[in-house]
Amino acid sequence: MSQRIETDICVIGGGSAGLSVAAGASQMGARTVLVERAKMGGDCLNYGCVPSKALLAAGRRARIANHSAEFGIDGQASIDFARVQAHVAGVIAAIAPHDSVERFEGLGVTVIQADARFTGPAELVAGDTLIRAKRFVIATGSRAAIPPVPGLESVSYLTNETIFGMPEKPAHLLILGGGPIGLEMAQAHRYLGCEVTVIEMATVAGKDDPELVEQLRKRLCADGIRLLERTKALGVAAKQGGVSVMVEKDGIAEEVSGSHLLVATGRAPSVEGLGLEAAGVRYGKKGIEVDARLRTSNRHIFAIGDVAGPYQFTHMAGYHAGIVIRNALFRLPAKVDYSAVPWVTYTDPELAQVGLNEEAARQQHGDIRILRWGFHENDRAQAERETEGYAKIVTLPNGRILGATILGPQAGELIALWALAVSSKMKIGAIASLILPYPTLGEVGKRAAGSFYTPKLFGERTRKIVRFLLKFG
Repeated sequence: MSQRIETDICVIGGGSAGLSVAAGASQMGARTVLVERAKMGGDCLNYGCVPSKALLAAGRRARIANHSAEFGIDGQASIDFARVQAHVAGVIAAIAPHDSVERFEGLGVTVIQADARFTGPAELVAGDTLIRAKRFVIATGSRAAIPPVPGLESVSYLTNETIFGMPEKPAHLLILGGGPIGLEMAQAHRYLGCEVTVIEMATVAGKDDPELVEQLRKRLCADGIRLLERTKALGVAAKQGGVSVMVEKDGIAEEVSGSHLLVATGRAPSVEGLGLEAAGVRYGKKGIEVDARLRTSNRHIFAIGDVAGPYQFTHMAGYHAGIVIRNALFRLPAKVDYSAVPWVTYTDPELAQVGLNEEAARQQHGDIRILRWGFHENDRAQAERETEGYAKIVTLPNGRILGATILGPQAGELIALWALAVSSKMKIGAIASLILPYPTLGEVGKRAAGSFYTPKLFGERTRKIVRFLLKFG
């Protein structure tokens, strides 16, 4: 090795999780080394959250242009797909300086751009540098999981790493996988004028509340997206400059053809080539094994973000970073708490979830209360003509909030209040008694909360009490 570094903390991976740890540790006085072999910002900035939301924003603008007659505005969107992709690239470029090598070196972090490989329990090699550290943090993220579908290896297909760089618009996009990535890309491309077919072995949005997923399913179908659920992909083949997928549902086979194929069947942790065996770090198909403090089987090595799971969201990467900093720098026994993890599928309307859904709540608690309020009963939603969906709140009989699911406009923003409620073990009265500005979409949640009291408040017993009191003047 041409260079040797002794440091306090070494972070492997310059994605959301690794960058959060590196920035925090360095600014708190720890000697910090960051190793990243590819692009700074990782999957989220370059291939995930940022470009997908930018593409969705473009798609929604197109939909608005095509569906404004009810506002008295006539018109039709003219879509230049190359310029759409330039917009996506521009958004990435605008955010990239925040995640850049220059910024982190300015924070005092030593950044090494190379592959990292452990050579022992307390050292690793990155390029021609040997690094010894008191603590290591593995934040290598995840990559697209490729299913074992026959023929897939012999055709050209897209993943989240390649779909945002296409100069041409797909005529017919086939998507394997009906999870958040698959559905978001399906709707974005449909709004931009593509034919879209989604092939899903189980049901779309399978981790969300089935009742609200059914509403979303209807909207996706109304948008013109073909959903093939409970459908198995038997094989893939090239066909006339495009691709075909042989599928089977209920024993009936069908060939589905398209111009492009996107594989969106989940994520796989990035653990290859790290030399984890030499470091004494246990791992498996689901990623690196960690305890509640995010320590690996080598107590001097932590693992965070997608590579450690169980939730592969960028906001969990930031949460994990805070847990590690408290443990690694301050020796505080901070532990993860996954009881109030929110997530959002950024379709239109958005689908957001936090805490327990109805099924999970019944399994854990038995007797529960379900509260609902529709966006069609909200004045702001009516003014915006975005009235699809509703809020569904799950509580105990005593009113303690167990979870919430929201399908509707800006559901990803609205779920924040319910994440606070679940994490703080609040009761429904705290939300019902809020004073909210009018007219806002947030009133949907407040009205749902208020419905908890409706049976008693407007029941016969209350009427009798009121009539009795009014006898006295």
